[in-house]
Amino acid sequence: MSVRQMNRRAALQSATAMIALPFLESFGFRRFAAAAETVAPPKRIAFLGFGWGVTEESFFPDMKTPGADYELPLGLKPLERHKADFSVIQGLRNKYSVEGHAGSTWWLSGANPYAEPGQSYCNTISADQVAATQFGPYTRFSSLQFNHSEGGDRSGHGPGLSLAWDASGKPIGGENGPLQAYHKLFSKDTVPLEQRRLLIEQKRSVLDTVLENARSLQRGLGKNDNQKLDEYFDSIRQIETGLAKGEKWMDRPRPEAPFGAPSATVQGRDEIKLMYDLMVAAFQTDSTRVITYRQPVATLLTSIGNKVAPHDMSHYHSTRGEKLACSQLRDRTQTELLAGLIDKLKATQESDGSSLFDNLVLAYGSNIRTGHDLTNCPTLITGGGAGLKLGHNIVVQEDTPLCNAWLTMLQGIGVQTDSHGDSTGIVKELRA
Repeated sequence: MSVRQMNRRAALQSATAMIALPFLESFGFRRFAAAAETVAPPKRIAFLGFGWGVTEESFFPDMKTPGADYELPLGLKPLERHKADFSVIQGLRNKYSVEGHAGSTWWLSGANPYAEPGQSYCNTISADQVAATQFGPYTRFSSLQFNHSEGGDRSGHGPGLSLAWDASGKPIGGENGPLQAYHKLFSKDTVPLEQRRLLIEQKRSVLDTVLENARSLQRGLGKNDNQKLDEYFDSIRQIETGLAKGEKWMDRPRPEAPFGAPSATVQGRDEIKLMYDLMVAAFQTDSTRVITYRQPVATLLTSIGNKVAPHDMSHYHSTRGEKLACSQLRDRTQTELLAGLIDKLKATQESDGSSLFDNLVLAYGSNIRTGHDLTNCPTLITGGGAGLKLGHNIVVQEDTPLCNAWLTMLQGIGVQTDSHGDSTGIVKELRA
């Protein structure tokens, strides 16, 4: 392939050029990159959520020592080599969240679960999907939702299919475990291109018929039925958007996989590590710029030799002993894995010589502090892509909306929004 051909390819696919970068060196990409100005890498955003909270006594830094000169507590010690590159924010909470078994459901939305009369719970759009609205048109996947593979909700996440909720407050499904995520990112479509186009046209035809029939029903319906029908129309529009996205990308091959397909049985600690590797690969290939990961807790405990049930572990206050030791080991294992992810983000080079870490912002935490406590939600933010103040123990006014942190992150990576959820503004202490 000539440099001229490569220039033409880059021009034709400028919005997705980063997809080709990881596997172009054998075709002379280094020479090409040196000969031309490189487009600045895109911004990315990620949210890593876990249930059942943390060990309060050993996870949070001392609130009396805000700033950069604070001592890392035991639960964060594995992150010591990255201390200058993350900040802990204390004092945040979702004021409407009252469900002590839901570590994820309203974590990224800040919604009032009882805002809709007659409904047992409701939700609004999550922060990741606000970013996906702006970044999604440029990538194969507007966003990716990674989930644990353990099944059910043994990890304290609460209702939902992932961490993500759409503009109507409906749950968005995701990939359950590394194998599903791997196939989503890298498996080649063996159906011939023309046949795929025909299938999309057939689906559009079916949707048109369904919409026509639904609209004919709308006349004469009561208020509640019309509201349900509006939700139905929203779902149809989402399907139409998905079909348009599929059509746009169907003739563009998926990137080469950086490693072989993972085992379908991997769980716990190894599962989280693999998911982190897949996150790095998804960002590196520009397959998406928005990722959420609803992490396992139950299988994590099993994989590190703990026999305490995850819910019992979260109530270590009552008997301490084995439960407390389990909770502390859980914290250290999770932050060891997070430290490994940050290592990979820093080691992954972008086209302009910067690192993936330099062009990303990542939040790590839970809606639950510990036990069933929902104040001072554990919140750790890292990544150099949003111009945030890193390396600090930031203590904000008690019960500051958690959505203020999400708004600060969103604005930092260039998402055009003035508010999110119940936000009252940005976290000024987090701005560099």
